Amino acid sequence: MSKKREFKRQQKHKHSKLNSKSWKKPVGKHSKVRLKLKSARPMPTVGYRTPKQIRGLHPSGYEEVLVHNTDDLEDIDSETEAARIASKVGGRKRQQILEKADEEDIKVLNRGEE
Repeated sequence: MSKKREFKRQQKHKHSKLNSKSWKKPVGKHSKVRLKLKSARPMPTVGYRTPKQIRGLHPSGYEEVLVHNTDDLEDIDSETEAARIASKVGGRKRQQILEKADEEDIKVLNRGEE
């Protein structure tokens, strides 16, 4: 499976607060990254697209399937898909979904705090 490219912020090696995963476009007057010089690190542009193998997948590598009740878990392939419990599901039904998912070895992306 291919890996998604990471774009690092300029001067991230100098300042620890720049080590976050978020990308901010450089706006400095003399910024080498903004000017797209060969010696500078790459900047995200239209040409960089996520590889086809991982496009649309969750960062864990699973395809997300929205689950509203326990019957929706039967259609999930535990090897390639993971469940995400819908936000409208209440506490009692959420608990039932989690128990059935544990029985069938299905990964739940938003388990909540247990």
